[in-house]
Amino acid sequence: MADTSNFRNGMVLELDTGMWTIVEFQHVKPGKGPAFVRTKLKNVENGKVVDKTFRSGEKVTELRLEAQEFQYLYHDGVHHHFMNTSTYEQIQLPEEVLADALPYLKENDTVKLLMKGSVPVTIEVANFVELKIVKTDPGVRGDTAQGGSKPATLETGLVVSVPLFIDEGETIRIDTRTGKYLSRV
Repeated sequence: MADTSNFRNGMVLELDTGMWTIVEFQHVKPGKGPAFVRTKLKNVENGKVVDKTFRSGEKVTELRLEAQEFQYLYHDGVHHHFMNTSTYEQIQLPEEVLADALPYLKENDTVKLLMKGSVPVTIEVANFVELKIVKTDPGVRGDTAQGGSKPATLETGLVVSVPLFIDEGETIRIDTRTGKYLSRV
C-alpha cells in the first residue's frame, strides 16, 4: 500500500475500475479545508484519461511491475511483434497497449515492457529517439525573421515542426515526452 505522498509520474495504481497510470499530479493545500491531490490518470487497458482527486494521505494500491527489455520486430497489420532480448521469446501486442509509443517505434528498437507476471501492461520508450525525415518542404529563403518552422514527416509517420534549415533525409532527435524537435544528429 502507498499513499498520496508517494505519487510520481508513471506510477501504476490499481483502483476499483482497473489499472491506471499517473500522467500528472498536483498537491493542493487550500487556505480553507483539508489538503488534497489532483491527478490525471490514464487507463492501462484502453487508454482512457480521467481526472481524479484524492484526499491527502489516502491509501492506494500500487502495482509493482517488472521491466523487461524487448526488441521491436515488426507490425503484421493487426499486432506488433516483440522479442525478449534475454530469452528470445516472442510476444505480440495490440495497438491499444502501444498507443502513445507507436509514433516513436521503428523496427529493431529496444524498449522496456512493464510486465505484471507474464502479461505486458505498458511500454516505456527512451526519452529521446533519433528518426530520419522522409518528407519536408524546402525552407524559403528570407523566411527566417521570426525563427520560422515547417512540418516534417518522419520515418514512423510522425509529423513534427522543425526549423527551416532542416532538410529531407536528415536524422533528428525527438523528445518522446513532448513530441518536439530537439536537434540534428
